[in-house]
Amino acid sequence: MTTTEKEKKTIAKMIRMYCRKHHPGERELCTDCQTLLNYSTNRIDHCSLSGDKPVCSDCVIHCYKPAMREQIRNVMRYSGPRMLWHHPADAIQHLLRRWLSKPINKPRF
Repeated sequence: MTTTEKEKKTIAKMIRMYCRKHHPGERELCTDCQTLLNYSTNRIDHCSLSGDKPVCSDCVIHCYKPAMREQIRNVMRYSGPRMLWHHPADAIQHLLRRWLSKPINKPRF
């Protein structure tokens, strides 16, 4: 499985986790969360850094629209810590990718 596919699976899990808690009663993703998932996977698919890209939060190219960026931040704030309990392997892989990725035009101290 490629890094891009892993990222898409991880973001889908995070959005599902967020949607279940914040939009109860829905069997599937609500329309807002489905729109966010579609947008996020589209952004990942069309990333200009593709192969050697850092995680999105460390990227200097902000390809998300401001409104979508705020929505995905809310999802990450809620789901990120919970991923360690619900999907520990995905959470650890993401953290390793973040720590090991090369910064692009951004010094690391």
